[in-house]
Amino acid sequence: QAQLVESGGGLVQAGDSLRLSCTGSGRTFSSYAMGWFRQAPGKEREFVAAISWSGGRIIYAEFVKGRFTISRDNAESTQYLQMNSLKPEDTAVYYCAAGARAPSRWIGEYDYWGQGTQVTVSS
Repeated sequence: QAQLVESGGGLVQAGDSLRLSCTGSGRTFSSYAMGWFRQAPGKEREFVAAISWSGGRIIYAEFVKGRFTISRDNAESTQYLQMNSLKPEDTAVYYCAAGARAPSRWIGEYDYWGQGTQVTVSS
């Protein structure tokens, strides 16, 4: 059974950094694009970043450009989200997604989802 498991969330102060990890199992994810989304309380899930299977194409939401970096290690079936200069408005549950044919901002493009990891940024 295909599964994605996120880790690395936590409580930090504004300006701090966190690195999220997402490890896949149960199938080969290396041939799919992967991404990160987030959902704040009372808001819809929104796109954060996505990366192609090779890592050669990456897209970001405007609000994270220059602060977040997505990467992946296919040998480890893992993708990462390095988050720097965190802001209180980055507080959300962060979800890992996989299964898209290409990096996409659209939730419907992804077939597999993790359960999420909480990121809380205090001011």
